[in-house]
Amino acid sequence: MKLTHLSKTGSIKMVGVSGKAITRRQAKAFARVIMKSATFKAITAGKVKKGNVLETARLAGIMASKETHRLIPLCHPIAITDIQVDFKLVRPNKVEIYTFVEALDRTGVEMEALCAASAAALTIYDMCKAVDRSMRITDVKLLEKSGGRSGHYRATDYTD
Repeated sequence: MKLTHLSKTGSIKMVGVSGKAITRRQAKAFARVIMKSATFKAITAGKVKKGNVLETARLAGIMASKETHRLIPLCHPIAITDIQVDFKLVRPNKVEIYTFVEALDRTGVEMEALCAASAAALTIYDMCKAVDRSMRITDVKLLEKSGGRSGHYRATDYTD
């Protein structure tokens, strides 16, 4: 397998995408935050002192997605056309994060969807750490992607 971010001499390089066609690129990602049930109850009741945990996490996910090229070396800046960050509350102690990113571009948006899910999870942790430092962020993963030369990918354990 050829490593695309290495030159022939082994130095780091950004992949050139100017020769690629502009196509609709979409990606969905996931993350889970596991916490004490009391923390879950505080989030759902709006009793976390720092404010609305899920809306703050949603904003963090959107912002992180837009700044992925600043966070992950060698990612291209992408003109994102849609970002969605949604939550599924799983009683008694889990928040699942689902992200969707779309762009019309020459390169995919998988990293943008993963950054959104990760930043949302980290924000939940940050806002609730005063009451529960034992929270765990798990299962950060790509669920699905489409567009581009490599075609469609869907995780085998993903059901929509």
